[in-house]
Amino acid sequence: MPAYVIAHLQESAPHPEIAEYIERITDTFEPYGGRFLVHAAQHEVKEGAWPGHVVVISFPSMDAARTWWDSPAYQELAPLRSRHIEGDIILVPGVPEDYDAADTGRAMRESLPAG
Repeated sequence: MPAYVIAHLQESAPHPEIAEYIERITDTFEPYGGRFLVHAAQHEVKEGAWPGHVVVISFPSMDAARTWWDSPAYQELAPLRSRHIEGDIILVPGVPEDYDAADTGRAMRESLPAG
């Protein structure tokens, strides 16, 4: 099942270390089957506030995403970003191809107290 690294990164001033991070990051995740799904794109906020930027990287599995995150190559590179950009980063599993949200809704409804 696929997994995703999702980053919500705040605006930052341009910096040579950020440029280096962007130039080198792909080489750290490709060996684990990672690829950008969203990067350096304008987003459109429909509800709430979402300042900054969104990055989404897909991996073939949560194990692959975790292995990349913990890899020496990425851990060496990560401070180039984290010294200059604040943000939130999560690893999240995707759903199976046959996932049906209606099934989840029915299960939720069945677990509600009667009334």
